[in-house]
Amino acid sequence: MSHHIVELKDVGYVYPDGTPALTGIDLTLLHGESVGLVGANGAGKSTLLRHLCGAHAPQTGRIRIGDTPVVASTLREVRRTVGMVFQDPDDQLFMPTVADDVAFGPLNIGLPPAEAAQRVDRALEQVGALHLKKRPPYRLSGGEKRAVAIATVLACAPDVLVMDEPSANLDPRSRRLLISLLRGFTHTKLLATHDLDLVLELCERTVILYQGRIMADGPTREIFADRALLDSCGLEPPLCMQDCPVCGADRIACPH
Repeated sequence: MSHHIVELKDVGYVYPDGTPALTGIDLTLLHGESVGLVGANGAGKSTLLRHLCGAHAPQTGRIRIGDTPVVASTLREVRRTVGMVFQDPDDQLFMPTVADDVAFGPLNIGLPPAEAAQRVDRALEQVGALHLKKRPPYRLSGGEKRAVAIATVLACAPDVLVMDEPSANLDPRSRRLLISLLRGFTHTKLLATHDLDLVLELCERTVILYQGRIMADGPTREIFADRALLDSCGLEPPLCMQDCPVCGADRIACPH
């Protein structure tokens, strides 16, 4: 399915308390695209991501991954194709060892143990965490947990990688390693984050969500240069695009 697109058409969702979460979402991701999904707290980013892996079902509209509609009867196939990394790695790491966690997905999609073991080693090596294989997850650092959480998804060989706040709670070195890791992936990627500098580094295209609606969808640098748009959506430009606090000049031209 690597050549397939991800498509949401007029998707709407309302929380059980009656609060609108998503309204009229039209979004298409092409194969190999790396797209940033940004918005203030409560904009609907996590809710949108959960629709892509079938954790939520749209109350209006439709979603398809390639030629497969995201409905109850296709969830097994969809979850083989769309891998989601949650904001909190502890939501994904619950087995006695790292190897057990990474093997959980492959075994549950029916792979024989020998092939699952090969995928464990390959996925952990890909994220630079093979040395953690026998460690219990609760003994890992935040950056190590993030890497292992990504490995649990990669072990299932998804075509689409969906990540919720991938750089949350990472120290600068761990964040830089994450950026290097994601830059090397050829997956279609959708990254929901408050880290606009990360989006600027990794995503040529950005979508802004505001109160459950898409307010902008286009080239990342153009969107981040639109101060009025960002302000109206409760956002600020990436730090690297903000004016110098000393002289007020653009940071690129600033001598400070």
